[in-house]
Amino acid sequence: MQIFTIGYEGATQSEVIATLKDAGVTLLADVRAVPLSRRPGFSKNILAAGLKEAGIDYVGLKALGTPPEGREAARKGNHARLAEVYAGQLELPEAMVQGAQLVEMAHDQPTALLCFERDPIGCHRSLFIDAILPDAERVDLFVTAAPQAES
Repeated sequence: MQIFTIGYEGATQSEVIATLKDAGVTLLADVRAVPLSRRPGFSKNILAAGLKEAGIDYVGLKALGTPPEGREAARKGNHARLAEVYAGQLELPEAMVQGAQLVEMAHDQPTALLCFERDPIGCHRSLFIDAILPDAERVDLFVTAAPQAES
């Protein structure tokens, strides 16, 4: 089984969607605890609408997100603390249920995990895959900026 990851840091919604389509992803699993963003196009409803228009399904799995303490550790670059906090999150009943749902969905169709961080190494989506899908073939997608028109 393959599982994709993608971060939208520094990207536009259209660039993320183009990257997903190029990879053949048909389901985006939003694994942010707080599916809101100051970046235009990445709050849950707006993102879901843009994906739907592009033929990509959207599912929000907030229980698989990082709690505030983990997000703070990630911002500070404290990966060990992030891993510790996130391991506790994955033990919560709702996270277990959503994790099982995600595994089932990923078996059925090409699925990408979405979070903010461009680099998956500093993000909980890598920790999720290591814990829940250790045998999956992981494909980290990186958004390439669209070429700028010359004036």
